[in-house]
Amino acid sequence: MKKGMMAKLAVGAAAFALVLTGCSGSGGDDGGGAKHPLTIGMPNGPQTDNNNPFIATSAAASLGYTWLMYEPLAQWNPTDPATEPEPWLAESWEWNDDYTSVSITPRDDVTWSDGEKMTVDDVAFTFNLIKDTEGFNANAISYKDVTVDGDAVTLTFESSQLLNKTKVLGTFIVPEHVWSKMDDPTKDTNQDPVGTGPYTLKSWTQQVITFEPNEDYWGGTPPVPEIQYTSYTDNNAQLTALLSGSAQWSYVFIPDMEKTYLSKSETNNAYMPTGLGIDALFLNTQEAPFNNVAMRQATNMVIDREAVHTQGYSGFKGLVDTVTGLPSPAGDAFTAEQYKGKTVEVDVEGAKAVLEEAGYTWNSDDKLIDPDGNQVTVEFIDPAGWSDYLASLQIMADNLSEIGVDATVETPTVDAWTSALAEGDFQASLHWTNTGATPWDIYSNIMDGAQLKPIGEAASWNFGRFENDEVTKLLADYAVTPDEAARQKMMDRIQEIFVEEVPAIPMAAGPIGAQYSTKYWTGFPSEDDPYAVPQPTQPSISKIVMNLTPAK
Repeated sequence: MKKGMMAKLAVGAAAFALVLTGCSGSGGDDGGGAKHPLTIGMPNGPQTDNNNPFIATSAAASLGYTWLMYEPLAQWNPTDPATEPEPWLAESWEWNDDYTSVSITPRDDVTWSDGEKMTVDDVAFTFNLIKDTEGFNANAISYKDVTVDGDAVTLTFESSQLLNKTKVLGTFIVPEHVWSKMDDPTKDTNQDPVGTGPYTLKSWTQQVITFEPNEDYWGGTPPVPEIQYTSYTDNNAQLTALLSGSAQWSYVFIPDMEKTYLSKSETNNAYMPTGLGIDALFLNTQEAPFNNVAMRQATNMVIDREAVHTQGYSGFKGLVDTVTGLPSPAGDAFTAEQYKGKTVEVDVEGAKAVLEEAGYTWNSDDKLIDPDGNQVTVEFIDPAGWSDYLASLQIMADNLSEIGVDATVETPTVDAWTSALAEGDFQASLHWTNTGATPWDIYSNIMDGAQLKPIGEAASWNFGRFENDEVTKLLADYAVTPDEAARQKMMDRIQEIFVEEVPAIPMAAGPIGAQYSTKYWTGFPSEDDPYAVPQPTQPSISKIVMNLTPAK
C-alpha cells in the first residue's frame, strides 16, 4: 500500500506550530500591522457577486478567495513538486498499489463556519457532487465509486491516478447540509458561503469584498482582523494600487519589476518561484525547415535565452536554460544524472558545424541553403498584443540571422493563432505547457504520440507533430508505473530523446508568484522561507494568512 510521507502523521498541536505562530502578535502601535486590514488585489476587471467555488467565472474563483473559505484535504507546493502533500482537512490517506483507489480519513476536530461539525459524510458528498455534476470535475478525474466505511471515505477510479494524486488530495470540501439543499449547484451563487477556512465573508460590493476571522477556526485564531479583495481594471491599475499601498498583495505582470516596483519602497517585495510548467518554442517537425533535426539543433544553439529572459520577458518569468528544459529548482529532482547542472550556451560556430555536417551550405550572400538547395526562411507566429511573446520572437529572429536565416514575426489574431497551432499550420510559435507534479506534463504536451494528429486536424497538444514511438510508450508507461526507480529510468530516457531530437526549445518558466508589502504584515513566503506558493489565488492562502504577524 502507498502512503503519503506524512499521511500517518497525527495532525495535532505540534504539526500546527508554524500556523499558530501567526497568533503571537495582537497588539502594536499605529506604525504596526495589527490594526490594519490585509488588502489583496487582482487585475481581473469587473466581477459579479458569485461565491460558487466550482464555477471558474465566479468572483470567488477569479480572485481566489475560494481558498479563504474552503480548504483542501492536503496542501501541496507545486514549486517543490517532489515533496509529499501536507495533511490539512485530511488526517491521513492511503493509496492502493496501482493508484486506482485511495482511502481518506478526515480530521475529527473541524467545524464549519456555521458551527456544524465536519464529518466523513461531507467528504463523500463533495466527491459525489464533483463526480455527478457536469462542469464540476475540472481536472477530469475518472471517478468510479465513493463509499464511506467508518471514519474513512474510499474513492475508486477507472484508471491509475498516479499523476493526479495531488489533484485528488487538493480537492476543497463543501458542507453537505448546505449544498444538498441547493436546487441547482451549477447555478447557485452561494450568497451565504459556509466553509472550514480561517475567514468568512462579511460583505460584497463591486469596490471591495470583505472577510472577517472565523473565530472557531480549527487551526487557531486568525491574526489579521480583516481581509479585503479588490478587482482592478487592468495591470496598470493594479500596479498603481500596489505602489500607493491600497493593495498590499497581488500577482500581476510588471515589466522591469526591480525598477518599477521593488525599488520604490523597502517594504515592497516579490517572490516568483516556478513550478513544472514552461513556455517553449514549439517547432513544426513535419514541415520545412524544422522537419530536419539539424535545423532544430542549430536553432537551439543560437537562441540567446538570457536576452529573451531580460528583454523579451522583462525578467518577469524564470529563465529556463537547462538542456532538459526543466525549470530549476522545481525540476532538479527529476533531472537525469548525465544532464544535472548542464545548460545551453549560445554557440553560433557550433550551430554552423552541425548544419554543415548535415549537408547545409551558404550562398554568396551568406544565406543558409538546405540540402535540397532551398534558402532557409522561418516564420514565427504569436498573437497580436502579446508583447512579451512577440518581443521574445523578435530576439530569436535576430539570433537566426547569425546563421544566415531570414526570419519574420507574424501577429495573427488569437483565434487564428489557436487554429494554426492546433492544425499544424505554422513553423514556430511560443506556447506554454501544463504544470504538474512531475515533468510528464511538459514532455507529453510537446512530444506525446498519443496527442499526434495529421496536419489539418486539430490537436490538443503536440502541436509540432513530433513522432517517436519510443517516447510515446515511455510516457504511457511512466503515467502508470508506481515504482520510483523504474519511473526515473523512463524519465532519463525521455530527457535523452528530448535533448537529442529537440522537438521544442524551452524558454521560460511561468511563476506562481506574488508581489507583496511588508509595511503592515510579515511572514509571507519568500526565497529564504519558501514554505508555500505565494500567489494569493492559490489553496496555500489559508496557510499563509495564519503565518502572518504584525510588522513592528
